[in-house]
Amino acid sequence: MAKFKTLDAIGDVKGKRVLVRVDLNVPMADGKVTDATRIERVVPTIKELADKEAKVILLAHFGRPKGGPDPEFSLAPVAEETARILGRPVAFIHDTIGEKAAGAIFAMKPGDVALLENTRFDKREEKNDPAFTEELAKLGDIFVNDAFSAAHRAHSSTEGLAHVLPAFAGRTMQTELDALEKGLGSPAKPVIAIVGGAKVSTKLDLLMNLVKKVDALVIGGGMANTFLAARGTNVGKSLCEHELAGTAKQIMMEAASAGCAIILPSDGVVAKEFKAGAANEVVPIEKVPNDGMILDVGPKTVEAVNQWIDRAATLVWNGPLGAFEIAPFDKATVAAARHAASRTKAGKLVSVAGGGDTVAALNHAGVADDFTYISTAGGAFLEWMEGKALPGVEVLKA
Repeated sequence: MAKFKTLDAIGDVKGKRVLVRVDLNVPMADGKVTDATRIERVVPTIKELADKEAKVILLAHFGRPKGGPDPEFSLAPVAEETARILGRPVAFIHDTIGEKAAGAIFAMKPGDVALLENTRFDKREEKNDPAFTEELAKLGDIFVNDAFSAAHRAHSSTEGLAHVLPAFAGRTMQTELDALEKGLGSPAKPVIAIVGGAKVSTKLDLLMNLVKKVDALVIGGGMANTFLAARGTNVGKSLCEHELAGTAKQIMMEAASAGCAIILPSDGVVAKEFKAGAANEVVPIEKVPNDGMILDVGPKTVEAVNQWIDRAATLVWNGPLGAFEIAPFDKATVAAARHAASRTKAGKLVSVAGGGDTVAALNHAGVADDFTYISTAGGAFLEWMEGKALPGVEVLKA
């Protein structure tokens, strides 16, 4: 594994201004944070630096503001929630750069924590504009990146600052990189990957990368229907990208040449309409009726998936096996998730999962805390699984 500069190498930070890039892009409703997971994950880095009497200055984006400052996308309410979770005051600075921001930072005492306004209020942030990066750099002596979830973006506050200031990975970033290394970097073998979701088209790079790295690839969700159809199986009215049959065949050929087993559904839960409690039946995958939709994989498929989990030393999971948001089409995802969790708790499996739907599915199954690591990074996690270099990570290499 590549070595990264972490807080262990940061030295004495007493009185120094430490710019810490964090992910505070949290869901909000009526001006209140509705899910504070991302805030909770950056607490260790903030506390460690503040306890060492650094001036901790948090940088973050929120939403996608268009054309400049917009009260709807202000980080002010997030500062309040961060202070509550951190258990100490977090001053909110209404500017991102400039004299007022510099003055507020100058007035900070060692150990104080402050949050600058939304970095995306300046259009130059997302362009990684050198002039904007320099303006940010004037506010700090050291840069710490603790936002893996934004590391796939080469923006001023995620990548640019690391070229101007001494740069280190925060504890959350370090934990994520360690977990991902165990997942696909240098994993214990055999390795199984579970990939679900609606469409093959959104995960082409992911599938092509995985078949070269894992011993078995379970394909579930709507995307499994494209592979089934490419194999000549009738999928009725199921969600299916028939135009990608050739691509699906190519992925299966790549898997065969790489020695990667592809596990597709052998049975499915079929309904004529997609709604909660819809009448449904389990059928062999070759007997899907013309007016039916496959909305979950069946019990025989779950049994096969669980057998592969039993054989595996490492599991990487991205995407549900079925339409888990609506009962009863959540059964397969819940069953496989709980089986993986029990193997993990028994010390027999390293389980790494990520992606918005995946996190929601594992929470739904009640096992999110039992996996080895669950990434909340979304796009960055997906790009890592695709084998792509992440700009915000690359600049932290020692």
